[in-house]
Amino acid sequence: MAGYWDGPEGEQCPQRTWLATRVGAAAGLVGAAYRIILLRPGSALAALQTAAADTVTMATLGAVFGLSTCLSAQVREEPEDPLNYFIGGCAAGAVLGVRAHSYLTGTTACLGFGITAALMKIGNKEGWRLTGPPKL
Repeated sequence: MAGYWDGPEGEQCPQRTWLATRVGAAAGLVGAAYRIILLRPGSALAALQTAAADTVTMATLGAVFGLSTCLSAQVREEPEDPLNYFIGGCAAGAVLGVRAHSYLTGTTACLGFGITAALMKIGNKEGWRLTGPPKL
């Protein structure tokens, strides 16, 4: 998602949303492949339906995240605030709860996605790294 972090937040919403949608779709395809391999659907049609449903769901989550984050940055007029990312993650989690028809799933996903997204933003701002030698 190198292109996602380019430029100021709250601008280029269509491009950011499209990039988040593509990343979500790719994650959905990978997840669907694992699910099909591990759970072995009964027919090729069932496998295709599973792959399509998982991919569309993840692409939708990416689109909701990208759009919510960008619009939140515009409306709040605080483009670099991690709260925008929490709002985007929480909105995506709520959509997942709607998809699952479960308040508990939506609430848990809202908090989980929101906190993870906010930490990603904070880490990006402060230069956190997950790999490589430590900076001293």
